[in-house]
Amino acid sequence: MKFKLSLLAAIAATALSATAAKADIAVATAGPITGQYATFGEQMKKGMEQAVADINAAGGVLGQKLKLEVGDDACDPKQAVAVANQLAKAGVKFVAGHFCSGSSIPASQVYAEEGILQISPASTNPKLTEQGLKNVFRVCGRDDQQGLIAGKYLLDTYKGKNVAILHDKSAYGKGLADETQKALNAGGQKETIYEAYTAGEKDYSALVSKLKQANVDAVYIGGYHTEAGLIARQMKDQGLKAIIVSGDALVTNEYWAITGDAGENTMMTFGPDPREKPDAKAVVEKFRKAGYEPEGYTLYTYAALQIWANAANEAKSTDAAKVAEVMRKGNYDTVIGKLGFDAKGDVTSPAYVWYKWQNGQYAEVK
Repeated sequence: MKFKLSLLAAIAATALSATAAKADIAVATAGPITGQYATFGEQMKKGMEQAVADINAAGGVLGQKLKLEVGDDACDPKQAVAVANQLAKAGVKFVAGHFCSGSSIPASQVYAEEGILQISPASTNPKLTEQGLKNVFRVCGRDDQQGLIAGKYLLDTYKGKNVAILHDKSAYGKGLADETQKALNAGGQKETIYEAYTAGEKDYSALVSKLKQANVDAVYIGGYHTEAGLIARQMKDQGLKAIIVSGDALVTNEYWAITGDAGENTMMTFGPDPREKPDAKAVVEKFRKAGYEPEGYTLYTYAALQIWANAANEAKSTDAAKVAEVMRKGNYDTVIGKLGFDAKGDVTSPAYVWYKWQNGQYAEVK
């Protein structure tokens, strides 16, 4: 009897071991699934869902299937920390997130403590990768790179003219505005107005009146498409014909949905459109066949999981430290191009180009 019981116990243990070996690996994306920036959360979710499906169809990671968790931080720092803790409890090994820098930065501390590898598809504030955390990466550029280009454009195009710089007080918006201001000032030009506005409001007419009184020719906005869109509309209402210049957060069709023709000629910095890259063609076709246009950060999120999956397979482990070590040594073919990382976790070859809104569409300025 004892022998039979021992044999049964051994068989049960073997079965459990085999089941554990085939258990799914939990990965996640976290961003503004709800709230006024939900369009970006949807981009990240769609990108991650397609990447998980494609990687699983190709055999998964380390012979195991990936299981997707989705965290909603609504671009709120406190909620982002709560989401990060929830994902840690769920046993997540990798997070493609967050979107807003103000969420990514506090959440990164949780991921560092819990041994979770984080790649942000969109957070551009330099502080994210300046914290000295070995588990934190991003596949986008930084505000000090984006702001440098914006400042140079303002210098070249509006030299001696009235330039206003606005920001929404967020880690992303203020960071981008400050870097643009720094570049503008370094070129010998002082902005006419530097002012903050409060995100989430509906009436910016007093701010627009101030811009009009100052006779500004260009308005640089460090912030998101929702508020920038309202400012553009209210500028038109008051007859202010200044051009709006901004960053990557305005590269979304929702901006024009808010502005209408008031958004005409708005200029934005963003990376080269990955939808036009040959390596992205098959994936882009899958999205479009499913009725979804993979704009903005959709493919950046897809690329983040691509990189982690390849590095985990190479490291033969999902351990964050081991995967991070491999990532810093390699170059990865992704849907947004070939990417490598420096010691901080930033991409080694960031690129920013200009986009322009015309006739309801944005396109890269060639």
